Amino acid sequence: MDFKDYYKILGVEPDADIKKIKKIYQSLAKKNHPDVNPGDKKAEERFIEVNEAYHAIADPAKRQKYDELRTNYLQWQKRGGKGSYDWSQWQQSPGRGNGSHTRTMTPEEFAEMFGDLGNGSGSTGGYGGEDFSDFFSTIFRMGQNGFDDDIYRGVSRQPRKGRDIEGEITVTLEEVYQGSKKLFEIGNKRIEATIPKGIRDNGKIRLSGQGEVGSPGGKRGDLFLTIKIKPHPLYVREGDDLIANLEIDFYTAVLGGEVRVKTFAGEMMLKIPPQTQPGRSFRLKSKGMPVLNQSGKFGDFYAKTTIVLPKEMTEKEISTLQELAVSRGRGY
Repeated sequence: MDFKDYYKILGVEPDADIKKIKKIYQSLAKKNHPDVNPGDKKAEERFIEVNEAYHAIADPAKRQKYDELRTNYLQWQKRGGKGSYDWSQWQQSPGRGNGSHTRTMTPEEFAEMFGDLGNGSGSTGGYGGEDFSDFFSTIFRMGQNGFDDDIYRGVSRQPRKGRDIEGEITVTLEEVYQGSKKLFEIGNKRIEATIPKGIRDNGKIRLSGQGEVGSPGGKRGDLFLTIKIKPHPLYVREGDDLIANLEIDFYTAVLGGEVRVKTFAGEMMLKIPPQTQPGRSFRLKSKGMPVLNQSGKFGDFYAKTTIVLPKEMTEKEISTLQELAVSRGRGY
């Protein structure tokens, strides 16, 4: 569990009075409110962060407990911070009060702070208490769903979709060519993902309802998976095309012939014309990768020639080559 410095989060000094804290909080909350920044996750996270900080130090009892914890924690850090900090002395056990009271934010107070935000009803729009961190929840015991039993009492809360989460999955080029289902683990969950045919490296797929739980009563968020494709030992992918080296022997390069080419679509015979130079590319149309979301459409396959010399040659073969070299003006 990580310590949170709520004074730094709000940008106030530890001895700031409640009026200054409230003023700073109002400014930050208005600036980062999700209704003002639709779709901006960073702003939403900042709003949740300052909201938590305010609730920790705006209430006198909570602030006193937090200040004692903060002082103790900073002293532990100055001593070197060896081992793990002992949070147990600050934890609030479930079902056991600490003599503190909880400050209630009324609809009128919320409207005073945020004006027309939240449809002018004083509603938090589902943002706030349910998003308290593990640190806050552990130190200031929370109720069901992570919500302080008294915070926002009387303030309506609308269902809110859970947060989206992100993950990463590694697949082979063959799996992308064929399209496949792949099991993977994220957190403590095993999830099956469908890998679309032709998806590119670093492409993303969405798994609906596999994100965080919504509250209260909202839908689960989604899981966005980034696809990482392993390098292939034979093929290089460029867009939807595949490129491979094609080894041909010396005689085939000079005289021409046929060679087998392996593709994901199977083996194919490729005709090599006489006097083929090394590095020449031959295109096999529509034998590359599937085009994402375009059924039946494929990229091309390019076979790039590499000439392989014979490992062993007879004296007659060498003599014949020497004669040819002399006839072409080369002395041997």
